Amino acid sequence: MTWFSSPADADARLREVGYLSDPGTAVTTYLSGQLGKPLLVEGPAGVGKTELAKAVARATGAELVRLQCYEGLDEARALYEWNYKKQLLRIQAAHGETWDATHDDIFTEEFLLTRPLLTAIRRDAPTVLLVDEVDKTDVEVEGLLLEVLSDFQVTIPELGTITATARPFVILTSNATRELSEAVKRRCLFTHIDYPEPDREREIVLAQVPDLDDALARQLVDVVSRLRDLDLKKAPSIAETVDWAHTLLALETGTLDEDAIRQTLGVVLKHASDQEKAVRELKLAAGRRP
Repeated sequence: MTWFSSPADADARLREVGYLSDPGTAVTTYLSGQLGKPLLVEGPAGVGKTELAKAVARATGAELVRLQCYEGLDEARALYEWNYKKQLLRIQAAHGETWDATHDDIFTEEFLLTRPLLTAIRRDAPTVLLVDEVDKTDVEVEGLLLEVLSDFQVTIPELGTITATARPFVILTSNATRELSEAVKRRCLFTHIDYPEPDREREIVLAQVPDLDDALARQLVDVVSRLRDLDLKKAPSIAETVDWAHTLLALETGTLDEDAIRQTLGVVLKHASDQEKAVRELKLAAGRRP
C-alpha cells in the first residue's frame, strides 16, 4: 500500500484532517510509509505525537490499533494470551479423551485472545499501529517489540510464526522520560516534535476553533508561549491551548485581558503552584487566584 505519494502529499492530507505538521514531520511521515519502517516520535507531552498517529489513520482511511504503554505492561497485554477459563472448561469436558488430544485442542485459535500487537499484525486491511508512550514500559518490554518492528511478525510457540500480510504503519511515541534501547531506535525512523512556533500554533487553534477571532487567537497563543517559559510543573499542551480557545468562545470573551486570564487559567494550568507562579510572573493582580 502507498500511504503517501510525497512529503507534500503527506502534509496536505494531514492538513485536510486537521493536523498541521511541520516540514520535518511531513517528510519523516512520508518516508515511514514509503520505506515500511516504524516512526519513533519524541517530544514533550502535549505537542501532538499521539494525534499524528490518529491523523495518519484518518488521512489514509486506515484503522487505528493502539497499544497504550505503562509500567508493568507485559506480553499478555501487548501480544496475546490464552483464554485460561475457556481452556479449563474444555479440559473438564474432555471425558474419555487422551491428554495429548486435549492438549492439542486447547492451544488453537479458538482459545487465543489477541492483544494490540498481534491484532495489528493479523489485519489484512490498512492499519496504523500506535505504540503510545513506549518510554513508560520496562526495558524488557522493548524486547517484545523488536520482532514486530523489524520483521512485522509475532511468534507463538504453540502456533508458530505469524507474519503480517499487510504491513501496518507503525508510530511509537515517547516523552523521553528514559532513553530507549539502541535496538529499538535502529529499527525506526526518528522525528522530534516540539511546541510549535506562535504563528503555527495560532494556525492550529484557528483550524480547530474557526469561530475564534484572529486577534484573540494571537493574544491566546502569546500568553501560552509566555506560560511555557515559566518552568512550570506541567506546561500547557496544544490541546489545552485549543481548550482555552473553546472556553473563551463559550464565555464570549472578546479580549484576553487580566480578568479573563485569571478566570480561565485553570483550563491550561492544573497545579496550584503553577497557577500561583503564572499570576506572579504575568504580573496579574496579586492575591486573586483564578
